[in-house]
Amino acid sequence: MVRTMSLLRSAVRTARMIRHTPRLSDGLVPDASVLLDAPDDRLGPALVAAARGAYEGAASLLAATRVSAEWENRDRYVRRLSAFARSRDGWLADWLASAPRDPDALLLKAQLAVDRAWVSPAHAERLREVGPLIDAAARAESADPVPWRLALDHARGTHAPHGAFEALWGEAVRRSPHHYGCHVSALTYLSAQWYGSHRECFDFAERAASDSLPGSLVRALPARAAFTQLLTGEPATSVQRERIEAAADLAIEVSADYAPGDPWPAEVRNLLAHVLVTRGRWRDALEQFRRIGPYATSFPWSSVTDDPLGQFLRARDGVRIEVACGIPLRGVRAGSGGHYA
Repeated sequence: MVRTMSLLRSAVRTARMIRHTPRLSDGLVPDASVLLDAPDDRLGPALVAAARGAYEGAASLLAATRVSAEWENRDRYVRRLSAFARSRDGWLADWLASAPRDPDALLLKAQLAVDRAWVSPAHAERLREVGPLIDAAARAESADPVPWRLALDHARGTHAPHGAFEALWGEAVRRSPHHYGCHVSALTYLSAQWYGSHRECFDFAERAASDSLPGSLVRALPARAAFTQLLTGEPATSVQRERIEAAADLAIEVSADYAPGDPWPAEVRNLLAHVLVTRGRWRDALEQFRRIGPYATSFPWSSVTDDPLGQFLRARDGVRIEVACGIPLRGVRAGSGGHYA
């Protein structure tokens, strides 16, 4: 009897999956249209120019972010340009030779040195060696919080004590109280995987979210704390589960502040989708995949696989199947968007 019921449930699940999964593609871009870490319209030309060995595009882009105090964009662009320079840095060498005191070139030089040091087996020793480069970038533009985000990353990698971390954090927030990159670096330092705990990490994230500006991505920081805990695979207490669910709900609100397919919140939406999948919140996860559009990001998927784009697509397909299996065979469209749920 038990075996018969099990087979029946399996047959019903399969029938629901076959019937409803294709319909749940509404609002999802085709697999072939999904891009991993796609640059925006400003960064794209700079990367193309760098691929040709020309640094002027990157120089103009970073100078514009500095002059107009676009610190969030500056942080993102520096990271992406550094990632490109890790394998092709001739254009950066030319830039530094041409303008050795340029604050934008010095910042990129420091970011690249930190990135290279982190992948070394002896990363703590290598990171200590690049400390003067971070100092030089900070001196070159005193108002820029991005060197202090680098300094926070550096502190984590060199096993700096909490007192040193708090001093760096003070310098960062003095320059930009709501800078997302600095908050993420601080949260990582305070995580249980490094020098804090799950509770300390959540406390920091929730305080930052409550103090953040409307529409700020910092409001979604608790979802990042939830991700760091879920990634450990450790059983969560009832209180921890409540904090994780509340973090996901808040991040859903933040995501709703931005238009579907907007590249700016793409990483936050990818992170949120990962958290929702891990928690088995299939319908909410499907909505985030629709909002992500074509903008898959390496983080968080690279935390669990060497194929982040493939993992993104597999997770998206898996969510469609789970939602489909929860719809009655005579399911109807739910909501005003024409989606099945």
